[in-house]
Amino acid sequence: MLKFAREVRAEASRVTWPTAKETMQVTGLVLAMVVATALFFLAVDGIIGTATRALFGA
Repeated sequence: MLKFAREVRAEASRVTWPTAKETMQVTGLVLAMVVATALFFLAVDGIIGTATRALFGA
């Protein structure tokens, strides 16, 4: 178990961690993509709903 902990620590020290600026940029990009995806599905849902109402006369 101690050997494993040492190996994990050694491996973690080799990791290149992102800077705060990089983290904020990626977070902003993820949020923008979430909003874009939500708007896309909102539009598709509206189109399908309108088509369904028109088709069935509801």
